[in-house]
Amino acid sequence: MVRSLLCSLLLVLLPAAAVPAQKAREDAPRYAQRNDVRAFAADVAIRRGLERSWVLDQLAQARLRTASQKLMMPAPAGQAKNWAAYRDRFIEPRRILAGTEFWRDHADALARAEARWGVPAEVIVGVIGVETFYGRITGNFRVIDALATLAFDFPRGRSDRSEFFRAELEEFLVFASREGLAPTSVQGSFAGAVGWPQFMPGSINRWAVDFDGDGRIDLVNSPVDAIGSVANFLAEHGWQAGLQVLYAVTPPADAAARALLLAPDILPSFSAEQLARQGAVLADGGREHTGLLALVMVENGAGAPSYFAGTQNFYVITRYNRSSYYALAVIELGRAIQRSR
Repeated sequence: MVRSLLCSLLLVLLPAAAVPAQKAREDAPRYAQRNDVRAFAADVAIRRGLERSWVLDQLAQARLRTASQKLMMPAPAGQAKNWAAYRDRFIEPRRILAGTEFWRDHADALARAEARWGVPAEVIVGVIGVETFYGRITGNFRVIDALATLAFDFPRGRSDRSEFFRAELEEFLVFASREGLAPTSVQGSFAGAVGWPQFMPGSINRWAVDFDGDGRIDLVNSPVDAIGSVANFLAEHGWQAGLQVLYAVTPPADAAARALLLAPDILPSFSAEQLARQGAVLADGGREHTGLLALVMVENGAGAPSYFAGTQNFYVITRYNRSSYYALAVIELGRAIQRSR
């Protein structure tokens, strides 16, 4: 308490130039006069048919968010992955209860989505539950701030992804213009993902749908639009109706054979026969599988890893978030909610 009072007094007494630089940077209208931002605005306006003055006006209102920079940094090295700990974050009683209520409230929309795109309701429910706890955690960053920060002030210390975020900023401006939204009014994640399904702006423009029939796409306020958009995203990325997502498997005992099968990671690359020739033992359903499979391993901290055989549909879920842990959490949460009904 004493330290806080002293800090507050110092901020009042010090001249403006002595105020910590980080706060000054975040409060400053950082992007209005930067040459790279102005060139970006001119290019976007020409290519996407937007008014250049409108684009500049929106970017002039963007603010640097150091929190976006910090959250973009990779996790500290040396932390062992742990599927059991990851699982416990998502497959837990409160989220299962919320998902059961979500399924009950939107059973018709989920059934329509499954009939139209072939994506099971439990997978759609699992995605939305893992992404935002059924709309409870959608982010409190202004999207234009998050995207401008990562587009023009991407943090050093990891692979530069500023080009990706410039493309997403462009898509966000197109989306806001089309939907008649003030860009500064849209909130989302530290990386600029929006709404119940946490779509990046490019994903909104490519795969989001008006599934509630009100004439607009609204992933922030319409869980029905979110349901249709998740299903459409998965279908467009190759979801196959009726196909299993994974099979139980015992990996080869031979380390070299195991390494060979693990090399493609989550990309299905081997037939059931090829897995068997290398010494992997599939469960009964897996032995009859006619498509390609991936031998996938997830770590359990200091414990022995877990293995399973992922199908094309498992791979499709990882197009939403490129992590086998994420896809497993989606599958298990959806199944747990289905059982609870």
